[in-house]
Amino acid sequence: MIQRDNATSPALGAHPAVTGAYTIDPVHSTIGFSVRHAMITNVRGRFDRFEGLLVLDGSAPSRSKAYVSVQTDSMDTGAADRDAHLAGPDFFDSATFPLMTFHSTGIVPLGDDEFRLTGSLRIKDIELPLDIDVVFGGAGDDAFGNHRVGFAGSATLRRSDWGLAWNTPLDTGGVLISDKVTLTLDISAIRTEREAAA
Repeated sequence: MIQRDNATSPALGAHPAVTGAYTIDPVHSTIGFSVRHAMITNVRGRFDRFEGLLVLDGSAPSRSKAYVSVQTDSMDTGAADRDAHLAGPDFFDSATFPLMTFHSTGIVPLGDDEFRLTGSLRIKDIELPLDIDVVFGGAGDDAFGNHRVGFAGSATLRRSDWGLAWNTPLDTGGVLISDKVTLTLDISAIRTEREAAA
């Protein structure tokens, strides 16, 4: 993730130089999640295989767009048995629905370098609205001459809304896995095409 430096990386709305099309660099990006386990702690994981396209308008951020596709069998929670269960029919059913996708429908500037990305998240055969709060991390050229932008984001959803409703009750009360899931994004993207602002 490119670190934010307000002295050299002003807000996207004041940074028309970022305008262009970018592909997400999966080597330097993370799509992660956390969920409450056994009512006492959080289990964290990430998806290892994903791709995405950002079409940015630095002069008018509300016209920017984002598309992301994630391979649902690529999750890593640090436990192979748990990962296999999550990829199975109780959860993502990756054999039938190998991709989870998000596409933006709008971007609302919240001030400074913060934005709300509105869009639709599709898991399995269910597509529902999802808002992601995003912070612009900065822009600059890397050591290889690639122009990069960075963003960090988060969103909270109820997994049961997308049909991921499996659970089991605990003898002490409550359930094994919380319905609430927090998604976290740390994105570095490389510009592939510079476009003139409309």
